[in-house]
Amino acid sequence: MSYCFLSRMKIKPDKDAEFVELCLEMERRVAQHEPHVLAYKFYRLAGPHEIAVFEEFNSEAESAAHNLHPAIAPIIAKMLPCMEDGYAREYLLPLK
Repeated sequence: MSYCFLSRMKIKPDKDAEFVELCLEMERRVAQHEPHVLAYKFYRLAGPHEIAVFEEFNSEAESAAHNLHPAIAPIIAKMLPCMEDGYAREYLLPLK
């Protein structure tokens, strides 16, 4: 069973364009540096300045390692100040 979740965040209006660029950079870096990641994709939500990221890893340990990866951690550090109140994570569990 994989470790899968959706994280939702509200972006400060004046930081929206910067955040989107960081999201695209994160997708590129994950694809380039973390081939073991099963899924990693950002999406706009219906509300203004609302974004979500879908992430899937083989394990919780891989998810934690992702956040500390030297190619990833600096981007996360730039993303956090763009968010209004951090993010909310929703874990996705298999039906059976």
